[in-house]
Amino acid sequence: MEPLNARSMLDAATSAAARPADQPFVERRRRLTPAALEVVNQKVARAYSPIVIAGFVRLADFVLLSFVGIAVYVGYVMPLAGAFSWIYPAEIVAVAVAAVVCFQAADLYQVQLFRGQLRQMTRMISSWSFVFLLFIGISFFAKFGSEISRLWLAAFYFLGLVALISQRLVLRSLVRAWAREGRLDRRTIIVGSDRNGEQLVEALKAQEDSDIHVLGVFDDRNDSRALDTCAGARKLGKVDDIVEFARRTRVDLVLFALPISAETRILEMLKKLWVLPVDIRLSAHTNKLRFRPRSYSYLGEVPTLDVFEAPITDWDLVMKWLFDRIVGCLALLAALPVMGLVALAIKLDSPGPVLFRQKRFGFNNERIDVYKFRSMYHHQADPTASKVVTKNDPRVTRVGRFIRKTSLDELPQLFNVVVSGNLSLVGPRPHAVQGKLQSRLFDEAVDGYFARHRVKPGITGWAQINGWRGEIDNEEKIQKRVEFDLYYIENWSVLFDLVILLKTPISLLTKNENAY
Repeated sequence: MEPLNARSMLDAATSAAARPADQPFVERRRRLTPAALEVVNQKVARAYSPIVIAGFVRLADFVLLSFVGIAVYVGYVMPLAGAFSWIYPAEIVAVAVAAVVCFQAADLYQVQLFRGQLRQMTRMISSWSFVFLLFIGISFFAKFGSEISRLWLAAFYFLGLVALISQRLVLRSLVRAWAREGRLDRRTIIVGSDRNGEQLVEALKAQEDSDIHVLGVFDDRNDSRALDTCAGARKLGKVDDIVEFARRTRVDLVLFALPISAETRILEMLKKLWVLPVDIRLSAHTNKLRFRPRSYSYLGEVPTLDVFEAPITDWDLVMKWLFDRIVGCLALLAALPVMGLVALAIKLDSPGPVLFRQKRFGFNNERIDVYKFRSMYHHQADPTASKVVTKNDPRVTRVGRFIRKTSLDELPQLFNVVVSGNLSLVGPRPHAVQGKLQSRLFDEAVDGYFARHRVKPGITGWAQINGWRGEIDNEEKIQKRVEFDLYYIENWSVLFDLVILLKTPISLLTKNENAY
């Protein structure tokens, strides 16, 4: 079962909060239950991806074994032979690659296995020995065994084994420390506080070495059918509270315990929850209807059906982080002379600071400080964006008109990318938290508006290069921005980011009718 397409959920409602910047304001937030607030107030560590950890361990194994083999060769074989031979480096690389493949086949790269000791060590010793036996057999049948030093081969085996065991002991200590801090847990909430929910919590808790941490249960009912606790997991509130709860603490997975037959209830809940940057699954542990085995994903032994997946996770997140930092640093260095000239022009044109700070929506509705070059007269600045900038707006300075038209006022946001990391180079543009269409806030004007905050906002984006930038004076403009942003989120890739980045300068010159 494929995850649902987010664009098909544009009719979703949202109860997420918004507040203006730089002035007191009573936020439109739901009041959480005492039990939910207790969970929210707990200290939560940043999560580490098991997939990324396993990938780095594979790389560490390859580098470590290659280093051991080359060190033994340089320290023993080369002085005796008196010349460098390419056969040894080639064989070292082949052995290291074969070892990683063999370790993978033996399931040695499961993060849960890193916590153990005996099972991990026995599998690793067996796999490393098998690689050498295989190498010796190939050397014998290929008739080049006489060209390889037996002492080097023995030293490579034993020293490689010692290095692997030492590395695994260090890794075991790290993984156990991360597990104690909750960095490897999948913080999960259950939807359905009834007998089905109780059975699901019991099934999850019964599994050994599970990374599922059940925070509590939510339900859409307040009558006697909703239990106060499910197998020890407390009821934290109603389904309407989940969005607010997930904004205020880390939630990785929302798991529905409702049967698939409750289709209407599930769809109504999904309309509220799909705006969150979390995985959403339907538990199939009590369903009599069975799909093909490949339709399921599993939490241990509990079968589930994927509905929504959190965008840009695991290695995708690493790649985007590297892209932002590397390309962002290069762009910042290239832009520094231009930024200096713009700063000088602003200072000469009107009194006041060069930079302007504004509160905007970041990832998962987090409020972030975004920096821009000041384009308005200082005494008429609008930090809450309560009034949109219109054509020939008297608040905008002469220099301000030019830098807004060319988007040069956005250049200081490169510091947000490189230094603070709360912006990406490419992503949905961060809107001011009090951004309005006429008298309505954006999330009131467009259903599903907050779904664009499932990823980190960017300096430029897919909507901007397609002309949807500048003043928002009608519903179509904000609707199109949201549609293009959701398309970007669903189709993200590093190549897509690069294409958007390369097209941005052309777009600034050709599609700037609404920028003033």
